[in-house]
Amino acid sequence: MTATYCCAHSENGDHIDDPSEDALFMLIDDLNDSDNTFVVIEPDEDDPTWFASVALRDEGGYEIVRRDVAHREHDVDVEPDIGRIALDLTIWNAGRRQRPLVLHDDF
Repeated sequence: MTATYCCAHSENGDHIDDPSEDALFMLIDDLNDSDNTFVVIEPDEDDPTWFASVALRDEGGYEIVRRDVAHREHDVDVEPDIGRIALDLTIWNAGRRQRPLVLHDDF
């Protein structure tokens, strides 16, 4: 089965199509210092216009990057709470699903 909207994959090869908040929590919770240091969430398409990533920091906690070219968005945050990260990314990803406003000249 392929993703309807997006997929999440980690450095160690874990892959989840259309991840839920719980699935993101599990992927982030599985990060470690040796062979699984990041998770990427992006659309399941050839040339994605947005992505989010979560990386384990040496100093503790996680670095979260959100990038959306279409909305000129690029944010970098640090957060220690996996539950908060999973919730925030779930909400942010839902915002990427909105269709762009299309204006018509129907006069």
